[in-house]
Amino acid sequence: MTPTRSSRSATRTALPVLALALASCQAPMAQAPSVPNPEEPWNWSEEVVRSEVNRVRAGRDLNPASWPNGARVAVLLSYDVDNETVYGLRTGDVSIGPLSQGQYGSRVALPRIVKLMDDEQVPATFFFPAWSLKLAPEQAAVIQRSGLHEIGVHGWIHELNTGLDGETEARLLRQAVDTIEDITGERPVGYRAPSWNHSPNTLRIVRDLGFLYESSLMHDDRPYELLQDGEATGVVELPVEWILDDAPLFNPLGTSYMNPRDVMQVWVDEFDKAWEEGTMFLLTMHPHISGHRSRIVALEGLLDHIKTKGDVWFATHEEAARYVREQAGMD
Repeated sequence: MTPTRSSRSATRTALPVLALALASCQAPMAQAPSVPNPEEPWNWSEEVVRSEVNRVRAGRDLNPASWPNGARVAVLLSYDVDNETVYGLRTGDVSIGPLSQGQYGSRVALPRIVKLMDDEQVPATFFFPAWSLKLAPEQAAVIQRSGLHEIGVHGWIHELNTGLDGETEARLLRQAVDTIEDITGERPVGYRAPSWNHSPNTLRIVRDLGFLYESSLMHDDRPYELLQDGEATGVVELPVEWILDDAPLFNPLGTSYMNPRDVMQVWVDEFDKAWEEGTMFLLTMHPHISGHRSRIVALEGLLDHIKTKGDVWFATHEEAARYVREQAGMD
């Protein structure tokens, strides 16, 4: 289950060369095209509509004919470890009470979540905004202790990347990757955009930084290859979905709050359909949300159901991306 990665020293040696090469040949950052009458899309030309839609789109289906060990379905559990970044740091609207909710994530919730994953021997992928890890670097050791799990990158400070110019967005993501590598000893190979959205520059930046996979978009339930302006990119997309995210449904101050056991049933139904189809079940959670005592029971119940069903391959996002790439002949 331990992810395959190049050694840190080899990566460090190659980085300056790679950076120099990128600097010399990198295409300019994309600019938002000039759209005539932006407030009247019904008057757009066919060329403009197609150009807007084709910026980033789903390409070929990468769902394999079979999963490892004859499994019917791949189960990918992921955690966006946002902590204080979504409780004021990302916007600069800093207040002590909300920040305390964020610290609960690293202080209580993450250890509780990782203990459950380790006890169940279920690998998971943890996506960090770099500042979330900088504020509590001990989280890395908690996650890495078992050798089961993966750490990916989720931005610098959970910034609104869609509101940034290309140069700034690229700088922040480079900083985030370097910082996470410095703390964990491993360079992340997977990217999940803050707020699950792309700017016109995001995919180009992801490609330039050499990420193995991306996990922010919603074109499909299955893994697929991303297209950029109609061209295949070689980037594996492991799609997310708001139905399969704990944040909207567990917000006690929102209008869509659900009982954790009801949320569990939604996840169970999604898993059962994925099992029937022989595809993929990818669930996104947040330790500071699902790591609370009354909510972790939903995750416990889901795991019990999945294991009872059987014929399942539990994997990190990296393991799944490498497997589908191999099966599709992309390497």
